[in-house]
Amino acid sequence: MSTNNLFSEFNLKSLNLKNRIVMAPMTRSFSPNGVPTDEVAAYYQKRAEGEVGLILSEGTVIDRPSSSNDANVPHFHGDLALDGWKKVIDEVHAAGGKMGPQIWHMGIMDNHHSGWVPPVPFEGPSGLNRPDFRNGVAMTEKDIEDTILAFGKAAADAKRLGFDTIELHGAHGYLIDQFFRAETNLREDIYGGKTLPERNRFAIEVIKEVRKQVGNDFAVIMRFSQFKPSDYNYKLAKNPQELEAWLTPLVDAGVDIIHASQRRFWEPEFEGSDLNFAGWAKKVTGAPTITVGSVGLSGDFFGAFAGESSEPTSLEELNRRFERGDFDLVAVGRPLLSDPNWVAKIKAGKTDELKGFTKEALGQLVLE
Repeated sequence: MSTNNLFSEFNLKSLNLKNRIVMAPMTRSFSPNGVPTDEVAAYYQKRAEGEVGLILSEGTVIDRPSSSNDANVPHFHGDLALDGWKKVIDEVHAAGGKMGPQIWHMGIMDNHHSGWVPPVPFEGPSGLNRPDFRNGVAMTEKDIEDTILAFGKAAADAKRLGFDTIELHGAHGYLIDQFFRAETNLREDIYGGKTLPERNRFAIEVIKEVRKQVGNDFAVIMRFSQFKPSDYNYKLAKNPQELEAWLTPLVDAGVDIIHASQRRFWEPEFEGSDLNFAGWAKKVTGAPTITVGSVGLSGDFFGAFAGESSEPTSLEELNRRFERGDFDLVAVGRPLLSDPNWVAKIKAGKTDELKGFTKEALGQLVLE
């Protein structure tokens, strides 16, 4: 099987990539008090040396008192944390890589298993993380305005530090996604609404503020998901028409690339077509897309958190869909957690050297 096309260049605004393979954002709780360490910098540098086309960082939280539920998730604010990220991007660039931080606000969360809690209650559109689970407070309009500005400030800092792009996390039941979802957005003001396009308002204002801060020539990625961690079968958009009504206004507001997260990339998004989520997102918006979901390994990422191991799998179906034009970039998660040289091995055809994935890789920063 040839994967030559995956090793073609991709160029869009500030992004000039040597191949189409993206390191997917994956939470790594290795930044004490929110400050990335030298080991975190080495972890990303190793992936750049291993020929990853674009590295998207783990989620890194904006300047809001309860934007995180984990003391060891990195911040993207404050001098110490930003100095740590400056070292990360400098080392990635020195290794010939390209990188963007994933900018994050978790919204209403379950309490962390460590017992750590933020200094103020979690915040979200209505205090709900999922139906009938309230673990925080509803944001005031002032809270929302300050949060929008905090997203913009993080994006501006990313550009100032030298990152090549940013990704906004709008998926997986976190804050922006909580505004999208009817069951967690019960607001009756301008940030609520009975339809998904109405509930887009918060995301649109975040995107516009980010675009204002970084300018028109800086690439902005946004990650979306239909599924929620509490409901894998959930769909915000139940058909292509609803998908278009949801995503097109966000592209119009300033999203350059849609990162379409699903558990298994080969699964069709809607009946009557084998197009996956990324394929449909590209079809209805015309924007470039990133596909993701169990690329290169058996099982899925959520199974990995439950302790399931995985084995390498063929990329033949992925390549077929890529060559058909369904998506433009391919995000890879667990293989790159376990093996910083996964991309280089694929490029060289050394598939017999690919590693499987075990839960132990979740608990360390693998450097070789």
